[in-house]
Amino acid sequence: MNEGVDESARNNSNWRKRKAKFEVSLHASNQTKMIWEETEKGKVAIKRALKALRKRHLVEEGAHAPAIDALSKPYATQSLEWKEKAEKLEMELQQCYKAQSRLSEQLVVVVDESRSSKTLVQEKEALITELQNNFYQASEENTQLKEELEEKTRAVDLLIAENQSLKSQLEDALAKLRAAETENKTLIDRWMLEKMKDAEKLNEANAMYEEMLLKLRAAGIGGIQQTAQKQADGIIRRTESGYLHFNDSPLSSLCKVTIQAHQGGCGSVAFQHNSDRLISGGQDRTVKIWDPHTGALISSLQGSVGSVLDLAVSNENRLAVAACSSNNLCVWDINGGRLKHTLTGNIDKVCSVDTSRVEAFTAASASLDHTIKIWDLNSGFCINTIMSESNCNSLAFVDRDTVCSGHVNGNLRLWDIRKGKCTSQVAAHTQVTSVCVARSGNFILTSGKDNVHNLFDIRTLEVCGTFRAGGNQVVTRWGRPCFSPDGNFIAAGSSDGNIHVWSRVRDGAVTVLEGHSSAVLSCAWSERGTPLASADRNGNVYIWT
Repeated sequence: MNEGVDESARNNSNWRKRKAKFEVSLHASNQTKMIWEETEKGKVAIKRALKALRKRHLVEEGAHAPAIDALSKPYATQSLEWKEKAEKLEMELQQCYKAQSRLSEQLVVVVDESRSSKTLVQEKEALITELQNNFYQASEENTQLKEELEEKTRAVDLLIAENQSLKSQLEDALAKLRAAETENKTLIDRWMLEKMKDAEKLNEANAMYEEMLLKLRAAGIGGIQQTAQKQADGIIRRTESGYLHFNDSPLSSLCKVTIQAHQGGCGSVAFQHNSDRLISGGQDRTVKIWDPHTGALISSLQGSVGSVLDLAVSNENRLAVAACSSNNLCVWDINGGRLKHTLTGNIDKVCSVDTSRVEAFTAASASLDHTIKIWDLNSGFCINTIMSESNCNSLAFVDRDTVCSGHVNGNLRLWDIRKGKCTSQVAAHTQVTSVCVARSGNFILTSGKDNVHNLFDIRTLEVCGTFRAGGNQVVTRWGRPCFSPDGNFIAAGSSDGNIHVWSRVRDGAVTVLEGHSSAVLSCAWSERGTPLASADRNGNVYIWT
């Protein structure tokens, strides 16, 4: 029953509320319509309505108080549970905040790591791009190299085929060479036999000559003796192969001209072939051409960077060749005075040089690097290099294909310059300082540190004359003696400044020429028979007539 009362009271209250709301809305709408006309009336009505509402409210509260108390009790119980739940939720919320903070920190770290990873990825992508480009480039290079390898392989195959062909040609050439060597040996044997026959004839003629001289000396007839000597000498020379006309060489005894040629010393002098012009070379790195009759300087050849140690003139008088201390040779055009070639290839001093009497542009040189070199003076190239077991101090051409050399170990050697082989050798001195070949080609004059000058027969390499004198001392390795053009006299300088001249045909009679104030380094005899030139260590050149 109470529930029915309560429900009716609630319905009444709701009805009243709805009614009050309706009235308020109606009043408000009327108030809105009549707001400007009945403002005061509206205020009064509102006050009355408010008072009525208060009264009704008080009535309703009094009527509904028990119901409100009954309904409020369960809410008090639930509020405790809600409070506990709220505390729990608050604690969970705090934990969530803490977890969120941790996750935020982790998120920052992850973001940083992600950024660094992104940067690393970009770098890796750039590296990958670069490696791909390098790979494509390497692939192209590999393809190109493969093509080149194939071309070179084909070239190697071609060279192998050519090499095999050349080997077969070489074998054929070696077979021909062996046959030619056998034939050459046979020819040499025949040539030596002919030479022996010629030597026997020459010995017979010499015996006739000596017998004639003895008879003429016993007769004491001077003019007839000289005539007989010339006739006999002519007979002897004409019996030899390669006969040349030689001017008679009177014995020089008077110094006609003195030339101050070079500063620091004059190492070599030489006359041009069949000419009066004298060429000298010295320590001042110059080569000079002189008029020996007046001592006038004709020309000076410049261009050497080292001291001139030896000189030679080509057989046509076109070229002058100098052996230099700068490990090379200098070749000048005598007429033009210009340096034509500088011949290089040695690694030590070039101490000796000579030119062929037959070939216009062939020269031979000796160096202290154990080599003998054959040169083409026209092109300036080395034709052949001959290795020697000992250093060569001096060399000279014997004929077209043969060179003789004197060595530090005391041996005199003959070389075949075509093959580069030593054909003969003989012990000459303790140390050979100089070699000189007579113009006739029959004799080799050697000088040694034992102060002896030996005359060798070029056909047998036997000593056929020995020349020495009490005051004659050979000037180390640079002393250069010489033959007279007719081969009857031998002139050699000495370290005391004297020149000793021996007669080959008069039992080695010696004449001493005095005048130099220092050691005489070189002597040269004009092919015209006179004069004789000598050069000393002070750079002076003396002309003797």
